Amino acid sequence: MTPTRRRLVALLLVAAPFTANATPSDGTWDWAVAPYVWAASIGTDYRTTTPPNSVSNDLNFDDVLDKIDGVFEVRAEGQGDAFGVLADFTYFGLADEDDHRFLRTESDLDLRLIEVAAVWSPGTERFVGLETFAGARVIDLDITTQFLPFDPAFPNTSREISETYYDMMIGARYTWAPSDKWRVTLRGDGSWGDTDGTWNASLMAQYRTAHGAWAFGYRYFDVDLEEAGETLSVSLDGPVIGYVFHF
Repeated sequence: MTPTRRRLVALLLVAAPFTANATPSDGTWDWAVAPYVWAASIGTDYRTTTPPNSVSNDLNFDDVLDKIDGVFEVRAEGQGDAFGVLADFTYFGLADEDDHRFLRTESDLDLRLIEVAAVWSPGTERFVGLETFAGARVIDLDITTQFLPFDPAFPNTSREISETYYDMMIGARYTWAPSDKWRVTLRGDGSWGDTDGTWNASLMAQYRTAHGAWAFGYRYFDVDLEEAGETLSVSLDGPVIGYVFHF
């Protein structure tokens, strides 16, 4: 086990007693589950040293729709009087073909993003006010890029990255409640460990209904990865919409 992964396990073990003791005296927690759609534009920058190549793509959401292989996103959160837990899972599958000056590239990307954290909420009202959280971000990435030169004198080459990256994550959010129906949440966080750093920010609004709330806003996510002389930067940003089921 690498030092980063040992630190990650230690962090989760430290967080576990807080969440276990977070149950209020009457034993009740508030829970929320939210499937959502992230209409993300995607930017990638893939560089290799052997052979020296670089492939950069910036895809708007309209382009992403033509290239997407699959997408699934869901979020769950529970909170007691002062502490809680959250988990988020995102999957993107993309396939792309592009012509460059001297060659053609064919790329397949599968990205799975998992976030698990303990939440500290010192305010008197749950899910409102300033909250901090710490936990883990796991990025499971499979990317294959084929370099197909137009000149038959040069051979076809391909590069693959298939790796799981474990990061320690820390962040904060602030939720403002201007009325009984509306909530507005600003969130920012970062994580470090196996990656060269990830950054995540979002601004979300919720409109409450009888059994939950409509949620909508904007999210930005950026990750830098390096493996054996190959570097990959991936950024996703765009509007988010979903429905939050409260229990």
